[in-house]
Amino acid sequence: MKQIRQAVLCGYGGQGIVLAGTILGMAAFHDGKWVSGTNSYGSAARGGACQAEVVISDQPISFPHVIEADILVAMYQTAYNKYIGQVKRESGVVIYDDGFVSPEKTNGLKYVPVPATRTAIEELNNGLVANIIILGAAVARTRLVTREALKSAVAGAVSEKLRELDLKAVDIGFKLGESKAR
Repeated sequence: MKQIRQAVLCGYGGQGIVLAGTILGMAAFHDGKWVSGTNSYGSAARGGACQAEVVISDQPISFPHVIEADILVAMYQTAYNKYIGQVKRESGVVIYDDGFVSPEKTNGLKYVPVPATRTAIEELNNGLVANIIILGAAVARTRLVTREALKSAVAGAVSEKLRELDLKAVDIGFKLGESKAR
């Protein structure tokens, strides 16, 4: 039976979300999966919502866009409000940065708060890696890809200057995601 997982990552301002979506797609590829990905900046250059869609399958993908997301990763309230309607109502998982998103909880969805930005600042002294922390937490919680594939994708996608920092962010994200799974 063909298994397809669909994820939407959303935030504000663009780069971190698009990079996280690219890394997730690369990680799925490293795991031997079929992958399709798209992203949208909208007016992100001026501070608007942005999103990255990733479709992961164990067989060829016949339609490259998210139809109903299994997973929504939300980093900002405006983006959450815009994309929450794409999540499967009976089984979707919403992983959100609890410092910036206050979801109105819907029956049938699982909500996982992650202090991504706060943790990035407190533990790594760099708020820019919050996207990698929340991605690590999302992967730990959902098992979309393996931890090894995610770390390999991060190592291949970020500059050498930031690699060590981003790999630490993956590990922190995994710890946060695994603690939420209990």
